Amino acid sequence: MAKTEQRNGLGVRDGTDKLTDNGKGSESDPEVNGSAVTAENQVDKYGFTGGAQQTSGAGAEEVPIDVLRQREAKWLEMLNHWDKWMAKKHKKVKDRCQKGIPPSLRGRAWLYLTGGKVKREQNQGKFQELDEQPGDPKWVDIIERDLHRQFPFHEMFAARGGHGQQDLFRVLKAYTLHRPEEGYCQAQAPVAAVLLMHMPAEDAFWALVQICEKYLPGYYSTGLEAIQLDGQILHALLRRVSLPAYRHLNKHKLDPIMYMTEWFMCAFSRSLPWASVLRIWDMFLCEGVKIIFRVGLVLLKCMLGSQEKLKACQGTYETMERLRAIPPQYVQEAFLVREVIELPVNEKEIEKEHYAQLRRWKETHGDLQCKSPPRMHGAKAIIAADPPRRQDLRQKPTIIVASPLARDGVNGREGEGGGGGGRAGVPAPADPDGSADGTALLRHIAESEESLSNGEEDTYL
Repeated sequence: MAKTEQRNGLGVRDGTDKLTDNGKGSESDPEVNGSAVTAENQVDKYGFTGGAQQTSGAGAEEVPIDVLRQREAKWLEMLNHWDKWMAKKHKKVKDRCQKGIPPSLRGRAWLYLTGGKVKREQNQGKFQELDEQPGDPKWVDIIERDLHRQFPFHEMFAARGGHGQQDLFRVLKAYTLHRPEEGYCQAQAPVAAVLLMHMPAEDAFWALVQICEKYLPGYYSTGLEAIQLDGQILHALLRRVSLPAYRHLNKHKLDPIMYMTEWFMCAFSRSLPWASVLRIWDMFLCEGVKIIFRVGLVLLKCMLGSQEKLKACQGTYETMERLRAIPPQYVQEAFLVREVIELPVNEKEIEKEHYAQLRRWKETHGDLQCKSPPRMHGAKAIIAADPPRRQDLRQKPTIIVASPLARDGVNGREGEGGGGGGRAGVPAPADPDGSADGTALLRHIAESEESLSNGEEDTYL
C-alpha cells in the first residue's frame, strides 16, 4: 500500500497533486497561488472565468426553457411536501435527481436531500455560536492557507479575502469546533466551497456536517482508514465491472489510494467538468456513496477496460498519467450520467464488500483506530433514521410574493395573519395539515387536476 501521512490532511503520496501538499502549493500554478482574475475574462453560466472547470458549452446539456420551468414547478411541489414525497414517492424523487435538479432550486434541494434543513432547525443558533468562537489556532492557520486554492477562477472565490473566502473560512472553522476530535482535512474545503456556491454559510455548514457524518463517515479523520477501505472496495467491485482493468492494476501493484483518493474525498468536485460535477452531486446526495463508486468504476472501465487501451499503459507511471488525463468524451455530462445510472452496483453489494474488506483489514492492521458512525446510503436512509418534524421541513422564505394566479383570494385575506405573517395582501396557507407554506402558485399546482407531478406527463421532465 502506498505510504500516506497519518495526519489530519489529505495524505501525501507519490505523484500527488496540489490538494495533498498540506499548505505548500507551487507558486507557479495560478490555481494554487490565487492569481487575480481580470475583468475581461468571460464568466460562464456557473460563475467560472477560467481554469479546468470553465464550461465552453460543448460538454453541457441545454434544457429547453419550458421544460426547465415545469421541472421547477415539480420541485417546488416536492419541497413543499418533502416528508410525504420521501415516504411515498421516493423513486420519483430519485428519477428527478437523475434528470438534474433545476439550477434555481439546487441549493434548497441539496439542503433537504442531505437532511441539513432538519439539522439546522433542530440546532437553531448553533452555527452562530460556533461562528463567534475564535477556533483552534492550529486549524485556523491551515484553513487560512488553503482558502485561495479553492476554485480560484470562480467569481465567488477569486478575490483574496472576498466574501466567498470569508464564508468558506467560517464554515470550515465552525466544523473544527463542531467536531474537535476530527478537526480539519484539506479535502473538506472543495466540498464546502461547492455547497457555498449554492447556499448561505449556515446552510452550507449543516450540509457539510451531513456529508461528513452520514454520506462519507470517517473520510476526513486522522489516518484516512475509511478512504483506504473504500479504495479496496472499489478495486474488488472493479473485478466484476471490468476484468481487464482489474488485472492491469493488480499486475502493476497500483494501490487504489494512489488514484481514487481525490475522486472520493472531494466527491469528484476537482476531477470533472462542472456540468458533470453538478449532475453527479444531484444523484450522490439523493442516492448516497454508491454514485461515487459508480463514477470511479465507469472512469476505470473507460480508461483501462480493453487490451487496446492498455497498450498505452505499459507501466505504473503511464497508468497513473492516463487516469489523470481522462479524455473529454468520458467525462461529458450526458455520457457520464447515463453510464453511472446504468451501472449495476447497489448498496447491498457495497455493504457486503465493506464487511469483507473490514475483516481483511483487521487481520492485517488490527482494529480501526477511528470509530466512525455507520454510513447512510442517501436521503431516504437519512430521513428514515431520524424522521423530521413537519415544522422542521417548513420553508421560511424571507421574501413572499403573491402570485397572479391567486388574484381572487389576495384582497379578501388581508390582515388574516397566520402563515402570511400579518403582511397585507399575502394569502395565508390553507392546507389543513399545516404543511403548505408557499405562495398561491404552489397551491394551484397541488390542487390542479392536471398536477405536474402526474407520472404520465413525466417521461422527459
